[in-house]
Amino acid sequence: MREYLLVLLVAAAVTNLLTPVARWAALGLGAMTEVRDRDVHDTPTPRLGGLAMYAGIVAAFLVARALPALHGVFAYSDVKAVVVAGGVLVVVGFADDVWGLDALSKLAGQVVAAGVMVLLGLQLLTLSLPFLGATALGPEGVPLTILLALLTINAINFVDGLDGLAAGVGAIAALAFFAFSYALSSGSVTGVAQARISSPTLIAAVLAGACLGFLPHNFNPARIFMGDTGAMLIGLVLAASVVSLTGQVNYGNLPPEASFPVLLPLLLPFAVLAVPLVDLLLAVVRRTRAGRSPFAPDKAHLHHRLLEIGHSHRRAVLILYFWTALLAFGAVTASLSKGPLPVLAGCAALAVVALLASSVPRLRAARTPRG
Repeated sequence: MREYLLVLLVAAAVTNLLTPVARWAALGLGAMTEVRDRDVHDTPTPRLGGLAMYAGIVAAFLVARALPALHGVFAYSDVKAVVVAGGVLVVVGFADDVWGLDALSKLAGQVVAAGVMVLLGLQLLTLSLPFLGATALGPEGVPLTILLALLTINAINFVDGLDGLAAGVGAIAALAFFAFSYALSSGSVTGVAQARISSPTLIAAVLAGACLGFLPHNFNPARIFMGDTGAMLIGLVLAASVVSLTGQVNYGNLPPEASFPVLLPLLLPFAVLAVPLVDLLLAVVRRTRAGRSPFAPDKAHLHHRLLEIGHSHRRAVLILYFWTALLAFGAVTASLSKGPLPVLAGCAALAVVALLASSVPRLRAARTPRG
């Protein structure tokens, strides 16, 4: 655990220290986010914060490689795939943040980055299902891996609409992955310690550090945005941690009474990314029904709706943080608990509280007499 905490702190420190440099570079290159009708900021803001995040990730991996306890992770290709594929996506994001790319060009760049990750050996090889055990994936594992990467990349990219939102959601998701992966390595889920589990644990810890290091510069009022350079990077690294984690548990060796508790870890990737994935799905449906491109920007995302009903910028971000943490850590806690029903009941109660808190401005407005 100490080694993981160290690399998390290294990623956070390097990212935090280099973010002002990225801001200076963005100002010099003219990589500014101008004020548009769909935006909530009121002054042009530099982007390219993702450059500092990528530097923090690479620095943390270099430190991890020098640590005896984590050196064995680098015998596998997972970390190399993250660094190289992340570098490809950072180049795509940099081009978009500085010169602007159309949606199809960005999508092509995302596919290339995901393809590089697969070529370097990080892909879905097995899928474990309760009662069926581990099912080997053949060639179909390649498109499934690329599809998963595209979903997470664009989910984070779509949710990046308020100061600190994408960085906070990314940090929460990464910490949830870290908690479950670390518990899995100790046998808390299956009763059997898993081999090679340190790869997803390390990836998640490093990503959490990079997001936390960037957040002080990005929380409202933001001095710099991460841009597509950072948002797409977060999505790709999250996808890499999911791919590295998936298939670690063979459910076929578990007794029948353990089947229900371990169903929840299968839903973990969707639980931790539920908020951005729901936002992505609603945006695609909304824009397609209107006859527009799924990538056409609008002002109807979840965070926009929270602002419309009367929440402040910071309060809307904190509400979305809460929802993300509730779903992510609720799934982790339920999967580690011997009796998941009390955990699920507690999460349901907290969800009711969150719904009421989210609706307070609307309820207050309804009770205020007109005139």
